[in-house]
Amino acid sequence: MKIIKYPNKSEYKAILTRPTQDISVIEERVLPILKKVKSEGDSAIREYALAFDNVFLDSLFVSENDIQNAENQLSDDLKTAIKQAYANIYKFHEAQKSVPEKIETMSGVTCWRKSVGIDKVGLYVPGGTAPLFSTVLMLGIPAKIAGCREVILCTPSSHPAIYYAAQLCGISKIFKIGGSQAIAAMAYGTESVPQVYKIFGPGNQYVTAAKMLVNKEGLAIDMPAGPSEVAVYADDTANPVFVAADLLSQAEHGIDSQVLLVSTSEKMIDSVNQELSKQVAVLPRAEFAAKALENSQAVLVESQEIALEMLNEYAAEHLIISVENAEEVSEKIYNAGSIFLGNYTPESAGDYASGTNHTLPTNGYARAYSGVSLDSFMKKITVQNITQVGIKNIGKTIIEMATAESLEAHANAVRVRL
Repeated sequence: MKIIKYPNKSEYKAILTRPTQDISVIEERVLPILKKVKSEGDSAIREYALAFDNVFLDSLFVSENDIQNAENQLSDDLKTAIKQAYANIYKFHEAQKSVPEKIETMSGVTCWRKSVGIDKVGLYVPGGTAPLFSTVLMLGIPAKIAGCREVILCTPSSHPAIYYAAQLCGISKIFKIGGSQAIAAMAYGTESVPQVYKIFGPGNQYVTAAKMLVNKEGLAIDMPAGPSEVAVYADDTANPVFVAADLLSQAEHGIDSQVLLVSTSEKMIDSVNQELSKQVAVLPRAEFAAKALENSQAVLVESQEIALEMLNEYAAEHLIISVENAEEVSEKIYNAGSIFLGNYTPESAGDYASGTNHTLPTNGYARAYSGVSLDSFMKKITVQNITQVGIKNIGKTIIEMATAESLEAHANAVRVRL
């Protein structure tokens, strides 16, 4: 990794820039795909599958047989691991349920808020170079707990672990569609694919652009979630072997991923760089990881205060804090998708099985977005109930305000009750 020593504040922006393409250029490529799928439906999807993936889709559906037989194609160890991850993710997300609390704002006036699952949701799981069956769990489990009535899954991958995870989550409608055309299919609906109200799931920059474009048309999305990234804040109490492994765990995602190391210790940075050279050489995905490292840097800073300032500006998707008093330090982080504390909390635990959700905001969007949670699959509806005593108590207030806004019918709706 490139080492930057003691940068001044004016250099932060250049140092922390992600290796993303110009979004306007990507949108220009994606927009015609969205329009064609919207107007031509299934035939457009088949055309793009042939053009982009060299795949002829006789049927867009994954058959029930393929879903049922997936279990037989997996080892017992993998099925046990998936079930354990399922249990942990389910437990963490089920605990996010809230019970409506009725609040009497004044005598006779009661208000509360109830949570309702979004009727129709679409989940996207990328194919690419890795079968992300873990993402099926991360999206399918909260959708199930929320009580979403229709859940569909689009993925270009035919890996049996994806089908097995979907089956565990109660998902039976799976479509063999990938890329921005999958986002279009779920956004607009086709002869085969039902239209949904909200789309979830990570993807490359084209998938992210497609999600943001359909969002402009009024369709809800979880968040902008593009190429993966991790930042590690390490001091001399960190283990350089662990730090290097954590950096590579994200770098191997793809050549457009980025990793960042921030440290107050030059010795730690040098040790991590040595470890990176050793560990990357034996990775099956070494080519991806090495290319991602070219887009990445290690930054030596003078103090913890500067480190935290830089990390909050970066707003990492994943932030690993391997320093003394890590939990105390984490209280000073206000921009991050998910935080991992100490030497024994690898980012990959959150990716797979600890229980937290791995669908997180990237590219600095953690400044304003949260990761996926149970609430992501739910709407909040307010309810109020006013008694005859209540309308007498609150009536004058409403009439005064409505009259001042020149909305006489609003005022009269109270007067007739008084």
